[in-house]
Amino acid sequence: MKKAIIFDLDGTLLNTLEDLTDSTNYALRTCGFPERTLEEVRRFVGNGIRKLIERAVPVNTDAENISECFTVFCEHYKQNMENKTAEYTGISDMLSTLYAAGYKMAIVTNKADFAAQVLCGKLFGNYVKTVVGSVENRPNKPAPDGVYYALEQMGVVKEEAVFIGDSEVDILTAKNAEIDAIGVLWGFRDLADLEAVGVKMTVKTVKELEKLLLNLKNC
Repeated sequence: MKKAIIFDLDGTLLNTLEDLTDSTNYALRTCGFPERTLEEVRRFVGNGIRKLIERAVPVNTDAENISECFTVFCEHYKQNMENKTAEYTGISDMLSTLYAAGYKMAIVTNKADFAAQVLCGKLFGNYVKTVVGSVENRPNKPAPDGVYYALEQMGVVKEEAVFIGDSEVDILTAKNAEIDAIGVLWGFRDLADLEAVGVKMTVKTVKELEKLLLNLKNC
């Protein structure tokens, strides 16, 4: 029987792609670099915003210019991360149902902690009490450190938890943490990306995920 659920954020609970793209392109323009398309940014996200900027700038950009671009991105994103970002349809209803069923829930994300705390607190704070964002002294996913911290905060062991995410980073995180994983197919990656890293369970809709999780609670 499962007692706890750990969710990824971007591409799993929230569609953040347009705001991430807008802030990326603002930073690129400001630093004199060419802009990127929405689909390019879709492929760049998943490993944190520092890695997003490293992938977005031109090849062979030096470290100083990458750092400058990253700083500009962060300042812009702090003020603009809620412009177009929204939860995927049905997410809050699902979280409410899972909370009522007795699940403990956490969010572990490579999004900067300042952004994760603001967005998750406003949108999901009634149901999700543990939010683990990216900070300097803890390795990002796919390292399992954030998952371990979330498990400790929820007071559960890994065998009692399941990880939900939309990307290969999330599936690898679950593998590294030795917990079960479910891949969602409405986010930033497709089935082939998840299959390439050995995903065993996937769902196409939020309602399908809710049903599966309720079944795991009652097994």
